[in-house]
Amino acid sequence: MTKKGKKNSTELAISAHVKNDADFLPLEGGPARRLPKAEPLEDKATVLYIGRIPHGFYEEEMEGFFKQFGTIKRLKIARNKKTGKSKHYGFIEFEYPEVAKIVAECMHNYLLFENMLQVHLIPPERVHPRLWKGVNRRYKSINWAEIERKRQNKERTLEEHKKLVGKILKHDQRRRKKIEAAGIDYECPEIVGANQPAPKKIRFDEQ
Repeated sequence: MTKKGKKNSTELAISAHVKNDADFLPLEGGPARRLPKAEPLEDKATVLYIGRIPHGFYEEEMEGFFKQFGTIKRLKIARNKKTGKSKHYGFIEFEYPEVAKIVAECMHNYLLFENMLQVHLIPPERVHPRLWKGVNRRYKSINWAEIERKRQNKERTLEEHKKLVGKILKHDQRRRKKIEAAGIDYECPEIVGANQPAPKKIRFDEQ
């Protein structure tokens, strides 16, 4: 083989080796380049999703249980805005991603109060910016029965009383018509307080 042939074969071998090692060739020309190895985003994840949280395992209990793994930065349980009851899922943010990864591996499908916990890492790009809104707000139980009792027992003006009685009478008339349409011979009792006497007008004699 001539020197020229050996040179061409060497160049082809080098170019083939470069193409195999390179990730792409620049459009503007030049040597082939390799892309830098990016670290997986999952290794940087510090936020965990926790599902199937049992009843009674709330913020204080979760913090006391999970802080054995490492420092907890934020913790939140999803709750109903009206009743404040738990929706049985929440989120925990640890200080270090290594701790979050260990928790996800150890606590996934962990049996707790007859519930299998579902623990998953959330990649940083999938964490909603409003996820931690109101995280420091603790729910205070509201006695809705007491609130409704006060609303029903409050003192009403004469106009408010007439409006309330009018609604009751309309409902009673619809009920009577349904009973008659069904062919049932039934005499509905009269509603007490439906006929209110008109207030007496007091006349003061001029002196």
